[in-house]
Amino acid sequence: MGGRTGTSFFQTLIHLLKGNIGTGLLGLPLAVKNAGLVLGPLSLLGMGIIAVHCMRLLVKCSHHLSAKVDRSSLTYGEAMQYGMENVSWLRRHSQWGKRTVNLFLIITQLGFCCVYFVFLSDNVKQVVEAANATTFSCQMNSTNQTAVLVPSFDSRLYMLCFLPAFVLLVYTPNLKYLAPLSLVANLVMTASLLLIYFYSLTHITYPINLPAVGRAKDYPLFFGTAIFAFEGIGVVLPLENKMQRPQSFSLVLYVGMSIVTFLYISLGTIGYMCFGEHIGGSITLNLPNCWTYQAVKLLYCFGIFITFALQFYVPAEILIPPVVARVSERWETAVDLLLRTVLVIFTCALAILIPELDLVISLVGSVSSSFLALIFPPILQIVAFHNEGLSPLVTAKNVLISLVGLIGFLTGTYIAVEQIIARNGLKHEDTLSTSFMVQ
Repeated sequence: MGGRTGTSFFQTLIHLLKGNIGTGLLGLPLAVKNAGLVLGPLSLLGMGIIAVHCMRLLVKCSHHLSAKVDRSSLTYGEAMQYGMENVSWLRRHSQWGKRTVNLFLIITQLGFCCVYFVFLSDNVKQVVEAANATTFSCQMNSTNQTAVLVPSFDSRLYMLCFLPAFVLLVYTPNLKYLAPLSLVANLVMTASLLLIYFYSLTHITYPINLPAVGRAKDYPLFFGTAIFAFEGIGVVLPLENKMQRPQSFSLVLYVGMSIVTFLYISLGTIGYMCFGEHIGGSITLNLPNCWTYQAVKLLYCFGIFITFALQFYVPAEILIPPVVARVSERWETAVDLLLRTVLVIFTCALAILIPELDLVISLVGSVSSSFLALIFPPILQIVAFHNEGLSPLVTAKNVLISLVGLIGFLTGTYIAVEQIIARNGLKHEDTLSTSFMVQ
């Protein structure tokens, strides 16, 4: 290993933070509202501990299996494949382990991309509509909401406007060309977050009479949003594999995820305490109409725009190379670009179908993040150490974690889909009634 080049401790820590902090963080105040002011932060802490434990399990299994098959590093999918080869009756189906993990990675990452479309359109729409009355004074209005003064297009039309920009962005052949922009995006998002914290902390209204425990029916929505925010497990193995000294990765994981969990709990709680019942799908939608906070929205949107390319990279790397390998050399570039375009149009179409930020976040979290972050890692440990004599206690703990993930997946998906249908129904009725009034 002497001359191994790779990322340093600090660089890996920054990448880990970047992989975990995105739109999920801004949706957490609403998640805390769904769980309650006391139960929400406690549940976030519990979920943080379980998520980090599952990341640790994945790294541990990857080490164990890569030593066994004499490979320097494994991807998440390969770890599942070699793990299943350990169990005699699963050996024939081990390829399916890899395919299943890759499928969920694709669903999760494309789900993130859908969320980014909705996030951008909601925030930019709000800035445009309030532009006429945006002032330099940041005094609050009565409901802590940005006042909408000039109704403009539907948010779905904004998504279509962003589509060409996203398509051009994913044509970037190598992520290293985006590195300078990514650095700017990180700085911009950090500055925006500091301003959001400052505003929320200085505008908490006392006395705080918010429910300590939310409605049971809303708790699955909390689960979906929280697991969406904690779903950084996809970046864990790639980061460890690229480290100069992989043996110090555990420390990176604990330090990084402690910072992430602290940020999640603090912003979720403070944001809910500040805006109470009025909290939006993203806390940025509650900021007042003054240029400072409108700039925060736009800057965060820029950060999310650049992050889109990084999130898109994972499904593109899984889906595109096998197809490109089948065409002749002169068509390779054309097919590559065509597939990228189709994937971006697909994510945009999904976002247009469900333009509800909070519900899209909850749905993506419940459907795919729960599998990658909670259900698969404990199963992987059971199969990877199948012949090493795992203690019954460890097996029971793993089964319990996977069950929590499964229950969250079922209830979270059901409630999110139910709410999406209900909201669409309401919107449809509103449209019909307004068109009837116009006639």
